[in-house]
Amino acid sequence: MRRSPVRLLGRPAAAAVAATVMLGLLTPAPGPSAPGAAVPAASSESTATVFYYTKTKNWSAYRLHYAPDGGSWTTSPGVAMEAACTDWVKQTVPLRNASGMAATFNNGSGVWDNNAGKNYALGTGDVAVKDGVVAHSDPCPETGTEPGEAHSASVYYSTATVGWTTTNLHYQPAGGAWTTVPGVGMESACTGWVRRTVDLGTATSMQATFNNGNGVWDNNNGGNYTVPAGLTTVKDKKVTAGAEDPCAAETPDTRAPTAPTEVSASADGWSVVLTWAPSTDDRGVTKYQVTRTGGTKGTLVADVGSTVFSDTGLEARTDYSYTVRAADAAGNVSAASAAATATTGEKPTAPATGKPLGTDPRKDPIYFVLTARFNDGDTANDRGGSQHVTSGNAANDDPMFRGDFKGLVDKLDYIKGLGMSAVWITPVVLNRSDYDYHGYHGYDFYEVDSRLESAGASYQDLIDAAHAKGMKIYQDVVYNHSSRWGAKGLFTPKTYGVRDTQWSWYYDEKNDGFEYDGLTVETKSGKSYYNGDLWSTAEPSGNTCVNWGTPTQYTSPEGYRIYNCQWPNPTSGMFPKAYYHNCWIGNWEGEDSRSCWLHDDLADFNTESAPVQNYLIGAYDKYIDMGVDGFRVDTAVHIPRTTWNRRFLPAIQERVTQRFGTEAAKNFFVFGEVAAFVNDKWNRGSVNHSAQFYTWKERKEYSADDGRAALEMYDYEQQQGTGSQPTSTNAFLNGNSYHAPDHSEFSGMNVIDMRMHMNFGDANNAYNNGRDSDDSYNDATYNVVYVDSHDYGPNKSSERYAGGTDAWAENMSLMWTFRGIPTLYYGSEIEFQAGKKIDCGPTCPLASTGRAYYGAHLAGDVKASDFGTVDSAAGAVADTLAKPLVKHVQRLNLIRRAVPALQMGQYSTEGITGSMAYKRRYTDAASGTDSFALVTVSGGATYTGVPNGTYKDAVTGDTEVVTGGTLAVAAPGKGNLRVYVLDLGGRNAAPGKVGTAGAYLK
Repeated sequence: MRRSPVRLLGRPAAAAVAATVMLGLLTPAPGPSAPGAAVPAASSESTATVFYYTKTKNWSAYRLHYAPDGGSWTTSPGVAMEAACTDWVKQTVPLRNASGMAATFNNGSGVWDNNAGKNYALGTGDVAVKDGVVAHSDPCPETGTEPGEAHSASVYYSTATVGWTTTNLHYQPAGGAWTTVPGVGMESACTGWVRRTVDLGTATSMQATFNNGNGVWDNNNGGNYTVPAGLTTVKDKKVTAGAEDPCAAETPDTRAPTAPTEVSASADGWSVVLTWAPSTDDRGVTKYQVTRTGGTKGTLVADVGSTVFSDTGLEARTDYSYTVRAADAAGNVSAASAAATATTGEKPTAPATGKPLGTDPRKDPIYFVLTARFNDGDTANDRGGSQHVTSGNAANDDPMFRGDFKGLVDKLDYIKGLGMSAVWITPVVLNRSDYDYHGYHGYDFYEVDSRLESAGASYQDLIDAAHAKGMKIYQDVVYNHSSRWGAKGLFTPKTYGVRDTQWSWYYDEKNDGFEYDGLTVETKSGKSYYNGDLWSTAEPSGNTCVNWGTPTQYTSPEGYRIYNCQWPNPTSGMFPKAYYHNCWIGNWEGEDSRSCWLHDDLADFNTESAPVQNYLIGAYDKYIDMGVDGFRVDTAVHIPRTTWNRRFLPAIQERVTQRFGTEAAKNFFVFGEVAAFVNDKWNRGSVNHSAQFYTWKERKEYSADDGRAALEMYDYEQQQGTGSQPTSTNAFLNGNSYHAPDHSEFSGMNVIDMRMHMNFGDANNAYNNGRDSDDSYNDATYNVVYVDSHDYGPNKSSERYAGGTDAWAENMSLMWTFRGIPTLYYGSEIEFQAGKKIDCGPTCPLASTGRAYYGAHLAGDVKASDFGTVDSAAGAVADTLAKPLVKHVQRLNLIRRAVPALQMGQYSTEGITGSMAYKRRYTDAASGTDSFALVTVSGGATYTGVPNGTYKDAVTGDTEVVTGGTLAVAAPGKGNLRVYVLDLGGRNAAPGKVGTAGAYLK
């Protein structure tokens, strides 16, 4: 995301009140303990010995401020803690009859650790607090005991029920200390089991918990597991000591399991739900094979892990028969089967609220909108902000926050009528800056911005409304940075300010009863962009900003004296290193691009810090739970790949899997902005800064510390260079044949195709550049492809694309038939604001830019019965829908939907002559799909070595019979194309002519 320039001392937008470091705190509110702590049940002890890890803060003194459950807080700053052992201090406190306490820690001079505003919830006995994690243990056990026999424990843990991809063992030998969270990694032992052998020293047992490394724990419902020496298994919370090796080789049992019983099938709309009773075989059935026959849907073979199976998207009023067989872990399948039949109804069941659609993302062309600039459904939430007048927006009656979710819901039929089935929207979290309509200045990541919501049109309402129309919502997310005012709930800075004769206009009077939400007007200042909570004349207790409040040699544009610490700055000491990086980027292709600030409006998170990771993972879990269908990841290149691969990407997958299942997780679409504004394959030779690099897993092990691992990975991959990077054939046909893609090394992140974007000044140039890079992506068929966006046009142009209607038609014809997912920036279908500067911040009115308000072109009513099919339209929107490029993109979408090869197929240019000509194929045995197409854009082409048979052009309906493996196609003309589909009969019959001829597709 290219950032809006902002006048350095323009009036700041409002902020919320709570900071992570609580200043002058006397009575902190109680809060939960850190996630993942191994917490046993409370005991009857009347004291607690609290240990605190000194390297967490490196203070010169430590104090414990606490309140026993049901009792009063100690007098601030609390009681002094004493040295315990290396890197630890301790204090034993009386709790009387309390079973625990709330606690915070401080340095005695106003700097606090209060667990990110939640306080620590501690129990009785020995309690250790290290880096925000609570463990009931003594990290300083006495030494000097008599030597004894050494013991070890081999632990096998069953992953069958938790479904984790990574498992850690967090343990404490009896009398010893807990391992550092999250513990030690466990290795795969056999299907469904992981194992780890640990040295217990002289201890004969240990306390143990298990976790996935991303905050999800199994600690035996708070009781921990007691594991003795020797071989032990832990399965479904049952500990079996002296167990046999669950992975020991056995003679294969070739007996077939018995078939399930009581199979029944019931239809609800166009879906069938199948249920059955488990197999009675005592050897353990691991899955069931479900086979479907009936209609024209072919035969379905599905492996199901439970006794319930939902079959969706079927045909109306059709009989379907199903058979179910049992299968065991050895691969034996029951010879007998159980059967059931159901007849579907009249219409599909409405999608469940808060659930992603879960289909292959390559089927869904994307329409990208700046929500605040698209369509205004509710004027009551419009806000102009502090720059409303100076930007020129006021003169146009055009507040920066104008469009909203209600406006988007109202015009979903317009987008569906274009044929687009996925909507990428700008970030929804509460923003805070002078000019924050775009959403990239996140302040409260756990709250949706009130300026986007209305009664009956919340964010959840938008998601549900889109899903009801079969449309996906892709949410733009930011992991790299917050607003300059920090992130509420993690850390918010305090700046110097004074309401004197020069600055009283700038600083709002503090209003203790007001909390910034971006929308509500603050009563004292009368402004919604309140800043009274952001500043202080007196130096706050615990301030770390250097030279607080001393005047500098600089003045503001108004001529007013500027003071130190008057504005958030990464090098001033204002931002703790535990939460934010403390430098400016010097080299955009250097290592510092991942560890420094991009802009003064973008406070750069220390994403290698566990508190930051937990904050962001928790925030985005909320939106996953709401049922969004994917994330577009802003500024992905400014976070090291190791952090994505270790933390954020696995957390996304595990949350979606946990809530919606493995199929939904497989199709939850994550695509990153790895901005590389060059025309070569590798970004100035730097693999670490190239888009395709982020689609791969790591190739070696690095330090357990995320910060060190990022540096190690950067150095290693730079030394390996571009010639030693992994390659893939996932996007390419093998001759004329589709082959199963290998995604075993896929990182979990797809990317925007920056190279094609940069070269789209000419479609042929974009095509050739794209082909040249495709072997370096894990799977380029998932690349998101667009011509221009809210940041740049081709060749890093600052203007919206202005190549002309013919060129736009050609670009679209290529995007909709070549590999990748076609994406359209709002208004490009009518060449909206062509040639206008995309963004100039508050220095010019939005109406003159590429981010102008689009709603005037959408006024009126529109109804779409299907993708690319408009039933009715009246008013200005009818005129918009009559534009030639609108007709063009509608028909392209109809053709693409009719030919699976154009959606998900691999491609090849082998045996083909022509400037933009290729063949594509997609084959799926489960659904019986086989789709093969020959495509040429604008120019003529000759295809040799292709399968013989009958080919039908989806554009003209022309039929050609190939007998010698060769087909010659005449040039259709600029912007036009030909799509000759091989007619394979049945469900794979060529569709023939699709749609109606227009200005370009004819």
